[in-house]
Amino acid sequence: MTAIKHALQRDIFTPSDERLLSIVNVCKAGKKKKNCFLCATVTTERPVQVKVVKVKKSDKGDFYKRQIAWALRDLAVVDAKDAIKENPEFDLHFEKIYKWVASSTAEKNAFISCIWKLNQRYLRKKIDFVNVSSQLLEESVPSGENQSVTGGDEEAVDEYQELNAREEQDIEIMMEGCECAISNAEAFAEKLSRELQVLDGANIQSIMASEKQVNTLMQLLDEALKEVDQIELKLSSYEEMLQSVKEQMDQISESNHLIHLSNTNNVKLLSEIEFLVNHMDLAKGHIKALQEGDLASSRGIEACTNAADALLQCMNVALRPGHDMLLAVKQQQQRFSDLREHFARRLASHLNNVFVQQGHDQSSTLAQHSAELTLPNHHPFHRDLLRYAKLMEWLKSTDYGKYEGLTKNYMDYLSRLYEREIKDFFEVAKIKMTGTTKESKKFGLHGSSGKLTGSTSSLNKLSVQSSGNRRSQSSSLLDMGNMSASDLDVADRTKFDKIFEQVLSELEPLCLAEQDFISKFFKLQQHQNMSASMTEAEDVDGGSLSRQHSSGTLPPVSSEKDMIRQMMIKIFRCIEPELNNLIALGDKIDSFNSLYMLVKMSHHVWTAQNVDPASFLSTTLGNVLVTVKRNFDKCISNQIRQMEEVKISKKSKVGILPFVAEFEEFAGLAESIFKNAERRGDLDKAYTKLIRGVFVNVEKVANESQKTPRDVVMMENFHHIFATLSRLKISCLEAEKKEAKQKYTDHLQSYVIYSLGQPLEKLNHFFEGVEARVAQGIREEEVSYQLAFNKQELRKVIKEYPGKEVKKGLDNLYKKVDKHLCDEENLLQVVWHSMQDEFIRQYKHFEGLIARCYPGSGVTMEFTIQDILDYCSSIAQSH
Repeated sequence: MTAIKHALQRDIFTPSDERLLSIVNVCKAGKKKKNCFLCATVTTERPVQVKVVKVKKSDKGDFYKRQIAWALRDLAVVDAKDAIKENPEFDLHFEKIYKWVASSTAEKNAFISCIWKLNQRYLRKKIDFVNVSSQLLEESVPSGENQSVTGGDEEAVDEYQELNAREEQDIEIMMEGCECAISNAEAFAEKLSRELQVLDGANIQSIMASEKQVNTLMQLLDEALKEVDQIELKLSSYEEMLQSVKEQMDQISESNHLIHLSNTNNVKLLSEIEFLVNHMDLAKGHIKALQEGDLASSRGIEACTNAADALLQCMNVALRPGHDMLLAVKQQQQRFSDLREHFARRLASHLNNVFVQQGHDQSSTLAQHSAELTLPNHHPFHRDLLRYAKLMEWLKSTDYGKYEGLTKNYMDYLSRLYEREIKDFFEVAKIKMTGTTKESKKFGLHGSSGKLTGSTSSLNKLSVQSSGNRRSQSSSLLDMGNMSASDLDVADRTKFDKIFEQVLSELEPLCLAEQDFISKFFKLQQHQNMSASMTEAEDVDGGSLSRQHSSGTLPPVSSEKDMIRQMMIKIFRCIEPELNNLIALGDKIDSFNSLYMLVKMSHHVWTAQNVDPASFLSTTLGNVLVTVKRNFDKCISNQIRQMEEVKISKKSKVGILPFVAEFEEFAGLAESIFKNAERRGDLDKAYTKLIRGVFVNVEKVANESQKTPRDVVMMENFHHIFATLSRLKISCLEAEKKEAKQKYTDHLQSYVIYSLGQPLEKLNHFFEGVEARVAQGIREEEVSYQLAFNKQELRKVIKEYPGKEVKKGLDNLYKKVDKHLCDEENLLQVVWHSMQDEFIRQYKHFEGLIARCYPGSGVTMEFTIQDILDYCSSIAQSH
């Protein structure tokens, strides 16, 4: 270790003017062992700097390099881990804790001892030594030697001191002056000793020669001591004189301190009094307004509002610690509480009277609206009550019990008022829908002096016979609606549409205005972006409203949203049942009215949801829309059921089936109603169900038809369906339109082929036999050698069909087709032209067979293609 120490001193510390005092071989605790050295060093120049340096041996050789250095003054704690047992581990606490393991306990103790000495000498014991043996510290600082810090330690540290440059120069000059300085060291030392003795003698003589001067100096010192004694006596007298002055000044200082403390306390007391006076003093005018203010006039309401706000500020002032223990503050708070209770009672009583008076005033105006399809306007009432909105906010924050009581009273009074108004409004709407009072009796409504008193139970007893006098075939199962377009004209349906739209248009602003008023008057927060999936109110009569009666206790925001909705449900509890009654009436009058109602109701629901998806209006109209949608689906289902139950006459031709004509009427009406409507998807689904039902039941009727051929029934009805879909251009039924056209074409061809087989029956059978022989492998030119199909047989068959017979056969065919086809679809000429083309095609086919199978025979038909065209034309013109 000594060799390493000298090597480090030489290579690392001497170039930087440092002395190495102690060294310890260490490695970091808990890691892969990489040895390094911790060195304690001091600088050779003043002021002395003490450092702990970490030195590491280079990987590429035997030289050492300086890695990191810490100033000893940054060392806070030295932890030796164990003061009793030998333990090589120790910690040094610099800016962070460094954990080391020494190669031996002796090296660790020597290093810590050196750090202790340096701490004692240079840092005045600033470092804490933890878990270090007291014996180790005592050995480092021997007892009874005060020189440990100054003398002894200095010698231990400075046991070796190098010569400086000047000393080296003087020694070199002295050695150059003596020839034997190097060759004979003893002679040189003896010479130096003699010279030293000469110098000592000279010094002694010089001291003895200066004795007189020393005596003179001693006399001067004695005189100086006497002068000092005199000055000390004077200073003592001055100090005694100043002692009394000091006592007086101390008393003045203490008095000034007390005066300053008193002034400070007075200022603080004045600040507290001013705070209480400024924040807890209510003006007499405000007190008078709260006790006697006029709550009916605008000026009085404004004065009461200002007074209530001032009272609330006084009651809500944030008192400083200790204020609530003052008697005056307690009395003032009690006075404010009494004023609040008194004014809250006055305000609640006055507003209750206003609610009652409003109910009476509105009742007097109901007679003016009884004959009109309009609802009374509540805007003046809302405008008058909104003057009290700030007072309601004050009441809500100060006495929630009275605020809740007012809310309940408002709902009770207004629900009765709105119930009367809305029921009368819906009675007028029912009268206008059904027409005269006489007609309304057919629908279970009983009029009395122009006012209806119909109920839900009476509406539920409506029967299909209500429209019996307006339809010629009310009991027919072929009817798809209770009334057809021929009996219930467009004007009647338009009137219903306008009445229903008027009802919704009157209800919508009424509900929105009331909801807006409730929010503003009762200070309930409304958020436009509320979730549409909020749960519905559990109790229609508002039973789930908050019951927080404690004064000043406010419900959370979510319950305020619920309160708006529940208040609206309580106030307008009759709207939904009345709308359902009206919808039921419209459906009984004409099931097609469900189309109008679905479109109108969907539009109003969409509008309401854009404004507020969770509002009462949106929720109520949404519920009613479900009912309308059910009626619409029921209407479609009834139409399909009636299609399935259709019966046809066995004695007359079928023609266009009633439900095919009714589908045309339904589609035309629906397209006009659902133009640009939001619920187009519902109509498309209904179209799909209906058209499938029409297709299935047309085929069913065609199969059951006895009087009219199946192909004719299919051809005529699918032609009608195709024409209807082509005219209306219904995009969702494009596939069905193509299917209808294909079915029409197929059955037209089938009917033509079937019908044409009758006039030339023998000729058809003959050539079918010819084709059969060819199919069996007989060559075409050899068919004529067959006994049953020779030229004589061919001529015999052709002779049976001269032009006159052909014309007669075609005339009979035309008459038969005319009997099969109906007049409404006007397909006779189309079918006749198709038959003409098919007849000509068969004629050409027969001529081709004659030419191939009977070449050179000269056998030809007794009529030509031109004859066929002339026959068909003349037959068509004659009929």
